Amino acid sequence: MASDEPQAKRKKLSKEEEKEERKEKEERKEEVKEERKEEVKEERKEEKRKTPTKKTPAELSTNSLFGMGNPLLDISAVVDKDFLDKFEEIVKKFNVEYHAGGATQNSIKIAQWMIQKPHNVGTFFGCIGKDKFGEILKQKAVEAHIDAHYYEQEEEPTGSCAACITGDNRSLVANLAAANCYKKDKHLDLEENWKLVEKAKVYYIAGFFLTVSLESILKVAKHASENNKLFCLNLSAPFICQFFKDNLMQVMPYVDVLFGNETEAATFAEEQDFETEDIKEIAKKAQALPKVNTKRQRIVVLTQGKDETTMAHEGKVETFPVLKIDPKDMVDTNGAGDAFVGGFLSELVQEKPLDQCVRAAHYAANVIIRRAGCTFPEKPDFN
Repeated sequence: MASDEPQAKRKKLSKEEEKEERKEKEERKEEVKEERKEEVKEERKEEKRKTPTKKTPAELSTNSLFGMGNPLLDISAVVDKDFLDKFEEIVKKFNVEYHAGGATQNSIKIAQWMIQKPHNVGTFFGCIGKDKFGEILKQKAVEAHIDAHYYEQEEEPTGSCAACITGDNRSLVANLAAANCYKKDKHLDLEENWKLVEKAKVYYIAGFFLTVSLESILKVAKHASENNKLFCLNLSAPFICQFFKDNLMQVMPYVDVLFGNETEAATFAEEQDFETEDIKEIAKKAQALPKVNTKRQRIVVLTQGKDETTMAHEGKVETFPVLKIDPKDMVDTNGAGDAFVGGFLSELVQEKPLDQCVRAAHYAANVIIRRAGCTFPEKPDFN
């Protein structure tokens, strides 16, 4: 009996040890699980750091993208050759199509089309008349899902651009009219309108508006600079670089992203005494011009039609080939520049990488040149 007691104790101890061992194993399993969870978290963080952030359009808020410029009602019709000398009768005699137009409004419209949802990511300011064309323009802006807030006045009629199509040829006749009448104090300065400006994080204005309201551009540009937001400007035309050079250079210190094509870039370089005709050098020199907000380096994007797009940023110059297109598929190149900017802005406002912005720009331009006017299918096919 005495000899069996220690053995019983040993058995008892071994059972307790087994129980303790099982407990330790369970605890270890839990520790391993927790350690693995932490490892997975770190792996995911690392993946996020390596992979560019992909924001879905649904994450965008309304009025994130702001544009201000010359709103025109685009009117297009197929006409006889005899008609071209009396285009004002176009709406009386022919079946016409109406679209919200003007360079900046086109770009905002294209950006919204690329984004799809939510609607009204793009805000647009400009001046129209209190007339039939003005009402049509307001309706077309609604259909394009842009949040247009027009300054309406009675002195001038709504601006228009008539496209008379004869076979493969298009004759464009623009009448700026009311678009030239935008007033900062009558519209931009109003509290309810300025709140929309403050909501935006990316701003875009075509150079054409430098001929209309420099003070309005400067107010928006300074707001963007002071709040470290992105202000984008387009050279728009050689005559802007030449005859409105002073206005252009007053705005330039606030420009974060500068757009232009090869002709505009060449004129700009000549007017600024860059002493070069090389597109890459022009981009570098434009990027290096004085800038108020030093937290952001300027980005310069120059297109060259079917040739590669040049982009200068962070002290380097990159080139991007455009999408190829069969010449027989090209219908109208007039809206290509506006579409390029719209595509670029659609990704920029979502904080996508710059190469993605250029890809979207090339895609949008490629779609638009296959169609008459600055028009597009119901949905984009871009990813």
